[in-house]
Amino acid sequence: MQSFRTEIENPIVQKDILELEAKIRQFKEGNLDGDKFRSLRLARGVYGQRQEGVQMIRIKLPYGKVTSNQLRRISDVADEYSTGRLHITTRQDIQIHYVDLDRTPELWAQLEKDAVTLREACGNTVRNVTASETAGIDVAEPFDVSPYAQGVFEYFLRNPVGQEMGRKFKVSFSSSDSDTGLSYMHDLGFIAKFENGVRGFKVMLGGGLGSQPRHADVLFDFLASDKIIPLMEGVIRVFDRYGERKSRAKARMKFLLKDLGLEGFKNLLEAEQKAIPHSSFPIDLTAYPAIRIADVEAPNVQITNQDAFEKWKASNLVPQKQDGFFAIGIKVLLGDFYTDKARLLADLVEQFAAGEVRLTLRQNILIPFVKDALLPFFFQELEKLGFAEAGYNKALDITACPGTDTCNLGIASSTGIAAELERVIKAEYPQYITNPDVVIKISGCMNACGQHNMANIGFQGMSIRTKDKLVAPALQVLLGGGNMGNGEGRFADKVIKVPAKRGPAALRLILNDFDTNGKGLSYADYYAQQGQLYFYDFLKPLSEVENLTPDDFIDWGNTKKYEQAIGIGECAGVVIDLIATLLFESEEKIDLAQETWEAGKWAASIYHSYSSMVNSAKALLTSENTKTNTHASIITDFDEKFIASGRMHLNRGFEDLVLQLNKNEPTQAFAKDYLEDAKKFLQSVEAYRKQELVEA
Repeated sequence: MQSFRTEIENPIVQKDILELEAKIRQFKEGNLDGDKFRSLRLARGVYGQRQEGVQMIRIKLPYGKVTSNQLRRISDVADEYSTGRLHITTRQDIQIHYVDLDRTPELWAQLEKDAVTLREACGNTVRNVTASETAGIDVAEPFDVSPYAQGVFEYFLRNPVGQEMGRKFKVSFSSSDSDTGLSYMHDLGFIAKFENGVRGFKVMLGGGLGSQPRHADVLFDFLASDKIIPLMEGVIRVFDRYGERKSRAKARMKFLLKDLGLEGFKNLLEAEQKAIPHSSFPIDLTAYPAIRIADVEAPNVQITNQDAFEKWKASNLVPQKQDGFFAIGIKVLLGDFYTDKARLLADLVEQFAAGEVRLTLRQNILIPFVKDALLPFFFQELEKLGFAEAGYNKALDITACPGTDTCNLGIASSTGIAAELERVIKAEYPQYITNPDVVIKISGCMNACGQHNMANIGFQGMSIRTKDKLVAPALQVLLGGGNMGNGEGRFADKVIKVPAKRGPAALRLILNDFDTNGKGLSYADYYAQQGQLYFYDFLKPLSEVENLTPDDFIDWGNTKKYEQAIGIGECAGVVIDLIATLLFESEEKIDLAQETWEAGKWAASIYHSYSSMVNSAKALLTSENTKTNTHASIITDFDEKFIASGRMHLNRGFEDLVLQLNKNEPTQAFAKDYLEDAKKFLQSVEAYRKQELVEA
């Protein structure tokens, strides 16, 4: 594992990777608490799999943009460290599976050679910044949102304000009012707008999916583009301090916004403004890489299957705003493709297009900047790769998370039923192969990684019990969701639960009814017209469990009898002194505050000092079995239990001390003074803890 140490040019990245290597060693030696190690590795894209002893690696690819060089690099890594399979996620990432934990630092170092990172791809961080895959080519867009998505990605990568939040934070950019970035279901969603000649965005706040989906609120109808990064920093600061940390089920932004109300949230946001280092942060558009289109003549091609070519053109081409160019959509079954084809695709787009692809929110691939004259050639070449199937972004194009294949949380197979439903559509409903108005999505559990609860037709993996206590795989059928545009969306209703093997029968009944009675309406509008009970009534016979056959107890894509189980988690090693661990982390944060202060990064230093103080207070509260659900409650409870009671003396209240954070501008002088305060506070806490242990 030593070779990669000398190959990393960026010292910040090198430090990150070496830290991961050191923490893996500490964990395996029993010197690092399992929960703390889990938090660290997740923030570095290393995620435990259902299968014991191997990891899923999530590669962070902002707004799904992948250059030819990066795709080749990812392919090399997947062959060397994994199985050669690449999985596209609904957040425009790539995942590879079955990776040995010990090899993850080396894997990361190899990716960084082509500026590909794992950092903050998982964990309680700012996750991958997603965007419309048509950004930059969309005929309806007021401007290209790609540089803004890139700017947000760069600003918040390794930014201390977003490293250890209560839960993950998701951001999207939509190119136009069609809202193809799905702003209404994100923590922060930005929809491109022009107002009085100024570039800006409609801003949506507090959306989310999961078991309790919430529609985002409109925070601003228009916000100038130079204000989006300062706004996002303020939102994250509020979320970090007031967001739930104990109960994961309540730890998302949507629950905080529900509790505070929009006006209450705005008040807290206003209180943070002085602490934010930039009141304006323009994105340098000139720094964004220019498109370089290959200058080649169209090869002479003879299309042998003209009918297939015409169907492909009708369903897989996206007109661009640039005259003479099309984007080509590649339908990727279940989001899975392999490195041999990935390399050939990288070569193809480098030699004949713009040297990049976009991964899409529906787990597909989009090739932008293909000249009109090259379409026959591309069809021929993509057909050789198995990438010319009709149905891109159509009803046939079903989205599905990995489910029970690899995910710890999977309850029922999502990939197995997705493959079967696609087979049914091809064989029995060919008219839906090119139908763009019916969206089908599947998740293996309630967490909605497959986005099932915003689909026209959604399925969620569950289990079902018979009177004899036998357990079979099941699917919750959800209907009526959809994207209405401009930040408006509908979440699907839970209609009925059926045994998983009856999923195809449920789809047949739904499509037959729509074909007979839809009368030109979109599926979302048809569902709204008919109502939930209408669909429940004709699907109800499928829900009966008294007549299950042995086949019903075998999930799709499996041969063995179904067992409801989650995957095996990582071993925590030995029992660790949690208080000592927290105080050690506080020391590490002090070191980071000192480093960033010396580097002239005052705002970062201040936030590290803040994190150290709150963490130290949490250590003492934990020793008293006091709940530490939010930073705000830690600050209040520490004042009450340790300062007001006279057990510790600070010459001021702890709240006054720690919340200097948002009462001062992030200057060099304040950063230095605040760092000294954090050092003294940690010393006081450590002295108190030492005395406490002596007296125990």
